[in-house]
Amino acid sequence: MLYPVKDMAQSKALFTKLLAVEPYVDSPYYIGFKVGNQDIGLVPNNPEEGLTAFFHVDNIKSSLEILVDAGAEVIRNITDVGGGKLIASAKDNNNNIIGLIQI
Repeated sequence: MLYPVKDMAQSKALFTKLLAVEPYVDSPYYIGFKVGNQDIGLVPNNPEEGLTAFFHVDNIKSSLEILVDAGAEVIRNITDVGGGKLIASAKDNNNNIIGLIQI
């Protein structure tokens, strides 16, 4: 799950305290926490994106192209958020935000 946030430092402090773990990735574009087998990430705010569920894909470029070819609008272009993790998101014709993540 990725949470778009306005203040990365403030949100990092909050989630570190809330989850009682230090982030395993701490970059300007992504702060990642592991809790059990769940990844919780913070990314810089994109007001169109909101809280987004992300699907793990093998090829983020081709997956994003499939969405765009079906009429989706790119909300977040493919972004390297550190540690080799790539994310992207698009809004489909039903206004659903579809997040993609490639590790």
